[in-house]
Amino acid sequence: MYPHYLLLFFLLAQGLTAQRISGNLFDAQSEMPLIGATVELLLPDATRGTTTDTEGRFEIAAVPPGRQTLRISYLGYESQTIPNILVTAGKDVHLDLSLEERVTDLETVTVRGGTERGAVNEMSTISTQQFTAEQVNRFAGGRADVSRLAGNLAGVATADDSRNDIVIRGNSPSGLLWQLEGIPIPNPNHFATLGTTGGPVSALNPNLLASSDFSTSAFAAEYGNALSGVFDLRLRRGNRDRYEFMGQLGTFSGLEFMAEGPLRGKGSFVASLRNSFVGLTETLGIDIGTNATPDYRDFTFNLDFGNRKAGTFSLFGIAGTSNIDFLAAKVDSTDLFANPGRNSYPRSYFGVVGLRHNLITGDNTYLRTVISGNLQGNTFQEFAVDEELQDDLLYTEVDDRTTGINFKSYLNSKLSNRTTVRTGIQTDLMQLRTLVDDRDGQPDRDEDGLPDLDRLRDFDGHFQLLQAFGQARYRAGSRWTLNAGLHLQYFSLSESFALEPRMATAYEASPALILTAGYGRHSQVPSLPVFFFRDLTNGQSDTNQDLSFLRADHYVMGAALHLGPAWKVKTEVYYQHLFDIPVDGFPSSFSLLNAGADFVFPERGSLVNEGTGENYGVELTLDRSFRNNWYFLLTSSVFESRYTGSDGIQRNTAFNNEYVGNLLAGKEWPFGKQRRHRFTLNTKLTTSGGRYYSPVDIVASREAGVDLRNEELAYSERYAGYFRWDLKFGVQLNSAGKKFSQSFFIDLQNLTNRENVFQQRYNPVTGRVNTAYQSGFFPDVQYRVQF
Repeated sequence: MYPHYLLLFFLLAQGLTAQRISGNLFDAQSEMPLIGATVELLLPDATRGTTTDTEGRFEIAAVPPGRQTLRISYLGYESQTIPNILVTAGKDVHLDLSLEERVTDLETVTVRGGTERGAVNEMSTISTQQFTAEQVNRFAGGRADVSRLAGNLAGVATADDSRNDIVIRGNSPSGLLWQLEGIPIPNPNHFATLGTTGGPVSALNPNLLASSDFSTSAFAAEYGNALSGVFDLRLRRGNRDRYEFMGQLGTFSGLEFMAEGPLRGKGSFVASLRNSFVGLTETLGIDIGTNATPDYRDFTFNLDFGNRKAGTFSLFGIAGTSNIDFLAAKVDSTDLFANPGRNSYPRSYFGVVGLRHNLITGDNTYLRTVISGNLQGNTFQEFAVDEELQDDLLYTEVDDRTTGINFKSYLNSKLSNRTTVRTGIQTDLMQLRTLVDDRDGQPDRDEDGLPDLDRLRDFDGHFQLLQAFGQARYRAGSRWTLNAGLHLQYFSLSESFALEPRMATAYEASPALILTAGYGRHSQVPSLPVFFFRDLTNGQSDTNQDLSFLRADHYVMGAALHLGPAWKVKTEVYYQHLFDIPVDGFPSSFSLLNAGADFVFPERGSLVNEGTGENYGVELTLDRSFRNNWYFLLTSSVFESRYTGSDGIQRNTAFNNEYVGNLLAGKEWPFGKQRRHRFTLNTKLTTSGGRYYSPVDIVASREAGVDLRNEELAYSERYAGYFRWDLKFGVQLNSAGKKFSQSFFIDLQNLTNRENVFQQRYNPVTGRVNTAYQSGFFPDVQYRVQF
């Protein structure tokens, strides 16, 4: 019924279908506008062009729907060709572009477009991939989730249908740093819990994202408090010339309405509200037959106030809430999340609002400052429903809430066409309130036949993470680029310091071959649930608050070879040495490197920074960028991820899949008058080795009534390998007489209905070890209108 309501938006659509491509052109290092640059639209039978104005802005009108190509040139700068710009009848296209000044007067250089792009952050030289919102929506199996888009890249494993945790080169997903508009943000996923970086459903709306960066190793010196990778996200600006609207209904993304348009003073706004589809069906009293109904919603906005005497200001934000009820009467032993003997009620919420200011302080210098506030929390209650244990017996209660203020400011100066320097500071002030009461695994001190309800976390206080960095980019010539820098961190709670050198270089050995190499030391504060765990076994509490940073040295080398106008092959070889990892203070197999891909963290006290680990592997990417209406992408990784606990034994980590492979391909068929419409077909094959796990200690589990593992055999057994085939097809229709377009797609996920193992775990109801499987065949449907 909802698509019929969305069609009513057509009544508001006015004007002709001819669309515009507009944008702003800047110097890549100084971000000064480039005035008088030539921008050309390359059509099959003609070329139309324009020039940039005093603000570096350009506009090309009457652009036909379809995939278009721009060519940009400016005297003294390397030219760019930007292919595959998707134009629809319902929306204008706005691009923020940059050119790099030539070091020597060489021939014009064409930057090849496609899946593999240079980084948005020019200080990122190696192991960094730029991605676009169009890719998130195009690829099969993506669920409109940027995290699952990252899973298509070499070195990344997301072979988990239930969560979107990002495992980079065998590292724990808790090692990832999320940034929005240059500032750290809490976990941007629905149903998130304290200390995690992933979740079942993303709260990041790809329809509001601009081109962003994803880094997997030896990242630039401005990034801190991350051990495995960085997701550096940017929000796009709204249309500053006219109002536009979008309505969308999708199985995963839910019902969405988006609006954008101009603000006074050459500014713009864009905002979007989404609500889960299954949550809406429950509100309307429609039974869709699920064991539990996930209900979630999120809101995202970006207000750009344009250029002013005091600089440019933008106000941005994102917020979301989520809840679900797991009732024992509706839960079976195959449920991925719920205990079949308990009623449980998870709730979560988060929000970020920030102000970004950019001030030109000289001919080639700018000062960028971002200040933000954030809030994240989750509650969880679980009750026993066994009549023998009283149906109102509270088993677990969690109440976590973090609030923070983040401040970041850096000065960027282009000293010459060869040298750019950037220095800055960052302050993260955090307030945490965490309370956890739990019976699972606790002793029965009062001998009432029930485990005691013990308080495992109890903290209400504040702390700071202070950071500073300096980095420089030097171009020795047109072929050789060097980035080097230093990052410093201080964590007030444990009074810990970290000094982190970074370096990366790229050398163009020939017009077709680029060689890269990099090194970086990276440090991260232990996850907060571990930091504030209370160890009651020895009568003490808060025994983990002396933990220092987890640390890692990243070494990486790579090569990228262009095989033709559209084909590229890329490889990287890496080694990572991890040290100062929290482990038990007595001989055991425990290591914090194995935590982070679940809703909870291990309950371990008296930890010490004496563990180690290592990750090493080789990655290969074969990329045929979108050209002549089709694309092809093959990514593969072969790797090892090992750790050593306090017992001195080296073992597989929980994230050692050993191999991961993805094959993606797609084609478009334009049709109709003037080839205005498109039929699309996209497919994806994913395979990976099974993860290692610790076997269930069935005797101990039966005695305790909860799932307990044999830690002496930690990560000695392995699940079967993962395989999934997704097939997505759709159609986009562009109106010939109105500013209106509509699209429909169906994404057939896990087309073969393969039973991929989620985990084996002890079932307290049956007293046996059950196997839970991941998602079976599932169709994801989406309908969208733009006007």
